Amino acid sequence: MSKLSASNAIIFTCASLLSSLAQARYYDDVIDSGYIRVGFYRDFPPYSYMENGKAVGVDVEVGKKIAEKLGVEFREHWITPDENLEDDLRNNVWKGHYLDKDEENALALKTIADVMMRVPYDREYSYMQDSTGAVINEMVVMFGPYQRESWKVVYDSEKLDNVSTVAVFQYHPVGVEVDSLPAFYLTSAFGGRMRDKTHHYTNAREAFKGMESGEVDAVMAMRAEVDWLVSKSGDKKFKLGVNGYPNMGKQKWDIGMAVKHTYRQLGYAVGDVVEAMVRSGEMEQVYSKYGLSYEMPAFYQDVK
Repeated sequence: MSKLSASNAIIFTCASLLSSLAQARYYDDVIDSGYIRVGFYRDFPPYSYMENGKAVGVDVEVGKKIAEKLGVEFREHWITPDENLEDDLRNNVWKGHYLDKDEENALALKTIADVMMRVPYDREYSYMQDSTGAVINEMVVMFGPYQRESWKVVYDSEKLDNVSTVAVFQYHPVGVEVDSLPAFYLTSAFGGRMRDKTHHYTNAREAFKGMESGEVDAVMAMRAEVDWLVSKSGDKKFKLGVNGYPNMGKQKWDIGMAVKHTYRQLGYAVGDVVEAMVRSGEMEQVYSKYGLSYEMPAFYQDVK
């Protein structure tokens, strides 16, 4: 091979490698381009889902508000969950998935999100280390808490008088999403006495259908999911429980966003938009639109 051919081969290889990198973008690039890509989880109501061919949900609404306040066009980036959150952050915020190829360019990965929604805002998680002491999430910055989430029970009031304690599920069947924290909790708490009454479903929506059809008398899921399902149902026999969850561990947590660690300026700009929405009550209005109760994140509650 001639020196020229070898040089051309090296140049082509380097160009191919560069083209295969999925890129999020700096704040200036986002503004100059006139659009922002916001990442949401696919088929995850009431947060982000498709309805009549359009993207809807509270996270989608917040993403649109972010784009509007920044003066750019809103573009969706749909996320299919991987095995864990670390994989989701890698595939959608800072690197991209090696199998997620662009249809028009077989060498290139599809573009990834400029900002990803529905990421835990938790200092302990942000700085979590692996067995070698390396920070697992060092390639991302988690910021901008916009919602406090929790677990909630909804029950059929024709089958149960109330749910003041989860101990009733020793005698009444309850539906949960498979492999979720409620599934683990209800099959292990109180010496496993609720295990036989715990029914597993693909997601909270299927569990709620199970309650509507009489398979179970109650459902335990995230508060926003429960609120949304009850609101959509419109059936007044479905009531929200007021019980706690002994020995469950963390029962409330803040939800925020994430950007690649080199794009902090974009994070600051997006964070300012979200903070203004939380403090002005605009965020609560977004949640109310979907029939959801809203709790301000602890980050803002602690600030006097």
